[in-house]
Amino acid sequence: MSSPLQKNEAVNQKWHGSVGGIVDAPIDEVWKIVSQSSRLHEWMPMVENCTDLSGKEGVPGYTRLVSGFMFPQKDEDRSWVKERLVLMDPLSYIYVYRMEASNVGLDGSLNSFKLIHYGDDSTLVEWTFEIDPVEGLSEEGIVDYLGYIYKSCINRIEGAIEAKKSCVAFLKKL
Repeated sequence: MSSPLQKNEAVNQKWHGSVGGIVDAPIDEVWKIVSQSSRLHEWMPMVENCTDLSGKEGVPGYTRLVSGFMFPQKDEDRSWVKERLVLMDPLSYIYVYRMEASNVGLDGSLNSFKLIHYGDDSTLVEWTFEIDPVEGLSEEGIVDYLGYIYKSCINRIEGAIEAKKSCVAFLKKL
């Protein structure tokens, strides 16, 4: 028979996951694109809108509303997540967001994003997440799904950087 303390520990246990990938671009170029809310849609294809709600971007406490087709909804409506910036350290290339509210059941989740120098022209991206257990879903299933989504985003960063460079080059020719 389990004690009340053991039951409480099981309720408070978080599900964890992480993904990573190499981006063939210098760390400063990667940071420019991944640290700006206005550029989320460039490397997160499921994001349609990112709206500032309060605070100043880059300063802990900043809150944004991200919407799009991040997570399937029964009514085929867009999913949305209200996120609060917990940590932003441009010198260490790290930021952390907490999902404050959503229509996807991930309230309270933490997402940490870290860049690491991986040679002169490459960057290692590490994306970790911690979520409360979601009723009706398995830990393995949700961790695999989030890992797949986040890995696909990491794989798009390089293309977003190249697209921006191409656009700038084109405009300079005009």
